[in-house]
Amino acid sequence: MDKELKRSIILDNYQNPYHRERHDDEADYVKLNSRNVSCIDNIDLYIKIRNDKIEDISFEGEACVISISSTSIMSNLLQGKTIDEAIEVIKNYDAMIEERDYNENILGEAIVYDDVAKQPSRKKCATLSWHGLYHKLLELQQQSK
Repeated sequence: MDKELKRSIILDNYQNPYHRERHDDEADYVKLNSRNVSCIDNIDLYIKIRNDKIEDISFEGEACVISISSTSIMSNLLQGKTIDEAIEVIKNYDAMIEERDYNENILGEAIVYDDVAKQPSRKKCATLSWHGLYHKLLELQQQSK
């Protein structure tokens, strides 16, 4: 994918993010916060899981272009996935960011961050919500066993 297309996808997901909304229904949604103490990035994720499947992911907060756009892409990509499938996608996303082997076929638009490792200061921005969700999904996975 060329740089202009990547830039266009990132900016579109920043300016018009998928699933950017707050959910206060604690009975249906699990809330988690992902924050980077060294900058403004502070995102609340709301996850609704039913029958081991991610029924909804939404978010709100203040963050940079990379954090907002990667959270938007993540929320759209993981909708409808099982917890196991979502964990696998997140592991592959992290492998891509860390320049390890990964399956690009399951990353969808998240592939736009395939060269973020060239800008180490942006790695935290690109992974902030992904890492927060990953740890929450692992916790929920353990609870269901």
